[in-house]
Formats: sequence, structure tokens, C-alpha cells
Amino acid sequence: MYNHILSNCVKYFDICNMNSDKSAHHNPDQFKWGGVLLALGIVFGDLGTSPLYTFKAIIGERAISETLVLGGVSAVFWTLFFQTTLKYVFITMRADNNGEGGIFSLYALIRRYGKWVLWPAIIGGSFMIADSLITPPISVTSAMEGLLVLNPDIPIMPFTIIILIVLFLFQQSGTNRIGVFFGPAMVIWFSMIAILGITNLAGNFYVLKAINPMYAYRLVVEYPGGLWVLGGVFLCTTGAEALYADMGHVGRRNIQVAWGFIKVSLLLCYFGEAALLLKYNGQHLDVVDAFYGLVPKKLLIPVIAIATAATIIASQALLSGTFTLFNEAIRLNVWPRLRIEFPSDMRGQVYVPTVNWLLMISCIAMVVHFKKSSNMEAAFGLSVTLTMLMTTILLTVYLYTHRVPKLVVLLLFLLFGWIEITFLVANLDKFAHGGWITLLIGLLLISIMYIWHAGRHFKARYRTLISLRKYIPVLKKLSNDNDIPKYATHLVYLTMADTPDSVEERVIDSILHHQPKRADLYWFIHVDVDDKPYTASYISHVIEKEEIIHIRFKLGFRVMPRINILFKKVVGEMKKSGEINIQNKYFDPETGNLLGDFRFVILKSFLSVENNLSLWDNIVMRLHFLLDNLSLPDDKAYGLDNNNVVIERTPLILGKTENITLRREFEG
Repeated sequence: MYNHILSNCVKYFDICNMNSDKSAHHNPDQFKWGGVLLALGIVFGDLGTSPLYTFKAIIGERAISETLVLGGVSAVFWTLFFQTTLKYVFITMRADNNGEGGIFSLYALIRRYGKWVLWPAIIGGSFMIADSLITPPISVTSAMEGLLVLNPDIPIMPFTIIILIVLFLFQQSGTNRIGVFFGPAMVIWFSMIAILGITNLAGNFYVLKAINPMYAYRLVVEYPGGLWVLGGVFLCTTGAEALYADMGHVGRRNIQVAWGFIKVSLLLCYFGEAALLLKYNGQHLDVVDAFYGLVPKKLLIPVIAIATAATIIASQALLSGTFTLFNEAIRLNVWPRLRIEFPSDMRGQVYVPTVNWLLMISCIAMVVHFKKSSNMEAAFGLSVTLTMLMTTILLTVYLYTHRVPKLVVLLLFLLFGWIEITFLVANLDKFAHGGWITLLIGLLLISIMYIWHAGRHFKARYRTLISLRKYIPVLKKLSNDNDIPKYATHLVYLTMADTPDSVEERVIDSILHHQPKRADLYWFIHVDVDDKPYTASYISHVIEKEEIIHIRFKLGFRVMPRINILFKKVVGEMKKSGEINIQNKYFDPETGNLLGDFRFVILKSFLSVENNLSLWDNIVMRLHFLLDNLSLPDDKAYGLDNNNVVIERTPLILGKTENITLRREFEG
């Protein structure tokens, strides 16, 4: 039995190292056609399905006019150039963390340059998650609304909700089995929208004059309320942030090559939509659908089916990115612990059950509340504008600290900052029409991240570290005192002390004072979260031979800390190398269990009544402990078995307590 367990330990640790090696030697500039096909299926769904609703948002309830249509398509052209192509595809994706992307990966690259960079990361990550609540509903609803062209009385909402429920139910099984179909399906989608665009451009090539940026300028300056039209234009680039986040799955170069084909397809479709809309000059969108109007009626059903498949793939990619975002936030200690699962062997793919079900409920609520895509467009894009602005701030720090010429850094910051602030102002018009929902959710997520991070910081500051060296004699004496019943062969404590010279005072109290805990070996384990995504290594210090050992694990922010497996692997290696010589007299010769039993002690803090905190700090800490009670328990978060874990609760005293003078009185 034990050999089986140990072999699984070795297998897991080798996998970790293999992932680490892949990360270390991963070349994001490596180009393969298979990788390009994978990129088409994984990272471009949100961007690729934007023609379904972008022009709807641009026109809205306004009358169709040449200024509005040509100005809108001109603004789309230059937005895709500056925001998607220049900023994300060619600049931001250079800021890769061993091949990984995303706002938290970018933060991990630069967090050593200042504590303040945590705030743009928290704000950007929160608003990106908030925007993911409305992306699946608007994408799927927009696709299904093609049925209204055939019959305006078809109920769209039930079909949309059923598709979303199936999508979320499917998440727990992963995408490795059907993921191979995503690429070909999206090739069909992009080829189809390109053909539809070219077909409607035939004989109407004059709309290509909108490539001239003066048409976008006139829209903003001359058209009444033209600035607010940019809120609709922005929807063409909302998937750019997700594109960066998914870079680790497929590689930078593959995304860049795929983007050439995708951008041409998107622009052909947008200009085709512009040519179609100009045929209805002076009318409103109730007479024509900007996208499905491109489609011959006899082909409408298959096009709707392809569009629905594309929006499902887009939603799947967004959900995978959201799960990854939560996993990184948890590992970087800015989000409470949640249960993480690995539904497939695909690198980097994780599944967070709690997040999945909350997202499902939220997406269904969005569909029920907004009812149709035109209402969702009013709420879509506002929060992701803030995410892009935060990425610009972090990217500026990255470029500056990586010795890019200061003038270039300044010009890029001013360019992207100006574009994104303009879009932010334009999107503020959406606040009263539903944008407040995503902003409110984003602020809630920011509050949770702040409370969790601030609470951990408070606890770390007030936990006392003491010298371990001066307790070596008493620990040796306890370990060899046969008058005290043995508590465990291996007694293991998780410690915040990252050096072998110190340990928390409460750990020593647990061993010596509460109930003397005799063990053959005392282990102190510290876990560091590395800035690289897939690091998996350890350093061992034998403080006192056959008595006290300190282990420091270094795990990447995308590696799950399965300490139970990793620690037993370390013990086996140290025994094999002769660093420890532990013998269990009562072992099974068939299983070869020579290592004895393991007992992990988890010290769980609770807020003591003996605290002297300000009102704000007191509120933060009480909310932190509330989140702590709702989050995944430490033993499960660290992958420990329930049968060998002991939980001890210790009071946490914060701030200076009052010095009470007590006077003794005598009777008589």
C-alpha cells in the first residue's frame, strides 16, 4: 500500500518538475500550425464573435446615417489597430511570465518593484471577472436572436438559458475531449464572416474610405453625442484582455500568426455590415439586423448554428480564463482559498466549482434581467475598460523596469492611457443602463481581495518569530523522553518562517506547553509562492540530525500546493540520501513502510477579545475572519489527509492591549 502511495508521490512530483522545466524552457516565440489552430479555438472567441453585437451597440436607437456608419466602422478599424494589435498582440504579450500571460502574471513580474502595484492588479482582475458575468449571456443571446429574423415571436430566453446551463454543467469534465474541435469550428466561423463581408462589399467598396481616421474624428466631434457612440465601438476589442490571459495555453507567436487571419476576417465583416447598413440610410435597426442581414435567408439556419457554436466556444474560453484568474489570485494570497480541481491533462486548465456555480447563477440572472442583447450592450464593456487601464499602468512599470527607453515608455503610456480614458468616459453613459451592475460586482470583488490581503498582512505583522536554536536542547530532550507517550513519528508544522533559524512562538507553545508532543522528528515547512508560474522545488536544512528539519518549498503561482504528497516525497529522498535514518519497528514487510506515521498540526487563528484596534482595522479583521471561516480549510488547501491532521485554535492579539493595574485587597 505504501509503495503505491509513494509511487504516486514520485509521479506527481515528477509532473511538477516536468511542468517547471517546460515553463523554464518554454519558447513563446515557437511557431507551429497546430498551435495556430489551437489559438483560433481557445483565445479569440470573445473578439471573434463581436460582429454579432458591436454595430447594434453603435447604432442603438439612432437613425442610420453615413456619418454614424462610416465613423463607427472607422473607429472600429483604428481601435482594433491600436488596442488589440499594437497594445496587446505586439507589446503586452512581450511581458510574458515564462510564457504565461494575464494581469496577475504581469503583476507577479513586477511586484518586487513596489507594494502599490498590487492595487492595479486587484482592480484590473476584479473588473475583468465582473465583465465575464455578461460576456456569455450577450454572446449566446446575440447568436440566438438570429431566429427572430425567421419568426419574431420565437422565445429566445429559454433557449439561451438552456445553453448556458449545459455550458456550466460541462465545465467539471474539462475541454480536452472536445477541445480539438474548437479550432476547426472557429476557422469555419471566421471564414464564414469574411465571406459574408466580401459578398456585401461587392459593388460597395466606397465604404473602405472609412479607413481614413478623419471619419472617426468627425463622428466624435461633429455627430451629436458622438463621444457616447465610442461606448459601442469599444465592444470590438473587449476580448483583447482575455487574449493576453490565455497566452500561456498556446504561445505568443501562434497567437500573432492567427491574429493576421482573424483581423482580416473581422474587418471584412465589419465593412460588409457598414455597406449593408448604408442601404437603410435614415431608418432604424428594427428593419435590419446588422449581422444576420448579411446572410441569405436560405442559409440563415446553418449560420445561426455556426454562430451559436462560436459563442459557446467564446464563453468556454472566457470561463477557463476566469478559473485561471481565481487560481492565480488564491496562490498570490489576494483571494480566500477555494477548492481547485484539474478536469483534464491540458496544461494550465483548472476548474473552480464554487466560481462555476456562482457564474452560472449570475449569467442566468443577467439573461432574465436584460432579456435581449441590445439591453446587455448597455452594460457591456464599462468594467473591462478599467481592466485595460490597469493593465496599461502595470505594463508601463514593466517596460520601465526592463530598461525600455523612457521616452518610448512615456509615449506608449500617454497613447494607451488617452485611448482608454476616452473609452472609459464614453462608457460612463452605460452606467445608468446596467453598467452599474458590473461596476458594483467589481467593487465587491475588490473589497474581498483587499480584506483578505490586509487581514493576512495584519496577522503576519503581529505573529512573533523567535529563535529556534535556543529551543533545540529542550526539543531533543522531549524527543527522547520515553516517559511521555509518543505523539507521532513525524510531527509537521507549517510555518511562516522562511529561514531555519526562526519559528513562530505559537508553534513552540503548541509543542511544549499545551500538551508536550513527543516525536522522533520535528519538521517545519515553509511554502513560498514563486513569481514564475510552474516552479516546483525545495531546500532542506537539517537543523539537528535525527531531530529537527526545516523544509522550504518554492512553488509557482499556478502550482497547487499538495504538501502531503510533496512532503512524503522529500522524506523518501532524504532517507535514501542518508540525511535521516528513521526506523519504524512495527512496519509491514510487504509495503515497506519504514518511515512511520505523519501528523500535521495546523494552527488556526481566531480574533482574541484582548485587542486594541481602530474601528476600521477592527471591521477589516472581523470581515477577514468571516471570509476565513467561509473559505477552504487549511488542511484541504494544502492537500493534507484528514486522518493525520490536527487543528489547534490559537488567539490572535492585534495592537497594544491596555496595561491594567490590579490592586490586591485584604479582608478586615
